Amino acid sequence: MKDCFEKLQSTREEKGISYQDMAEKLGISKCYYWQLEHRKRRLYYDLAVKIAKVFEMKPDEIFFDEM
Repeated sequence: MKDCFEKLQSTREEKGISYQDMAEKLGISKCYYWQLEHRKRRLYYDLAVKIAKVFEMKPDEIFFDEM
């Protein structure tokens, strides 16, 4: 089972969105976004919601395991 960071990266790749494009959509630097995907920065709720909107998904679909 993928953790939320692996799922974040695979979802971004499946949608054909680059690190740079994702960062621009979120209003953060490319470096900051890369650090999120690679567990170097803490992911805060408000940014998780923005990421989900970019993917047209609910935050739970990306960041929480299915029970």
